[in-house]
Amino acid sequence: MGAPTTGPDTPEILAALAEVIEQRRQADPEQSYVARLHARGLDEMLKKLGEEASETIIAGKNEDTDALVSEMADLWFHALVVLVARGRHPDDVMAELARRFGLSGVAEKAGRTHSGRRSDK
Repeated sequence: MGAPTTGPDTPEILAALAEVIEQRRQADPEQSYVARLHARGLDEMLKKLGEEASETIIAGKNEDTDALVSEMADLWFHALVVLVARGRHPDDVMAELARRFGLSGVAEKAGRTHSGRRSDK
């Protein structure tokens, strides 16, 4: 399995997908899957994200790593749909990952004080 031959370069793909998702939000739901998801509302987008997470878990337990990559792509796509719907951008997630880089997981979790998340998970 090699690098994609069309579309944006790998480092830019998440930002490019977010731009396409933002553009398609306003499209005709009969013509655009993204528009259809947005027309159904946030709860339905989150339900779809959960379904994709479950499918990714199942693929991760199986031997077919190509299926895992495919399901992970679906999961990331639907995560982007939710992210864009909530007015955020993949750069926000990348900045958070960069902030956490080099921190131990235990120390990072202990330092969480935002979003009402518990720090003991």
